[in-house]
Amino acid sequence: MRLILLLFLAVSNVCAAQKLNNDSLALILTQRHKKVNASKMTMPGYRIQIYFGNERIKAQEIKSNFLQNHPKISAYMVYHQPNFKVRVGDFRTRLEAVGFLKMIEFEFKTSFIVPDDVKLPDL
Repeated sequence: MRLILLLFLAVSNVCAAQKLNNDSLALILTQRHKKVNASKMTMPGYRIQIYFGNERIKAQEIKSNFLQNHPKISAYMVYHQPNFKVRVGDFRTRLEAVGFLKMIEFEFKTSFIVPDDVKLPDL
């Protein structure tokens, strides 16, 4: 009977130690995740792509024209060989992106919503 009791206590201690190690690992991983997010200063969201093509000058023109007409909305030019993309906005939800797309669709007829990492909103 004592042997069974000692065996039970040993198994309990091993399980408790393993839970402690798992909790420590979870804490470490959570802290690492927070550090990475703080350094990136981005979050998953949406942008509207208003240009896609291999002409750099045209991409720059479209971005410049957009910024003149919509100075409060950010615009980004991205190069993925061999094409340039002009994307606008930092929308947290697809609904926000749809609302802005409705405002500019007459101006940029081929524009569409794309998921992207967007800047964190100002607090």
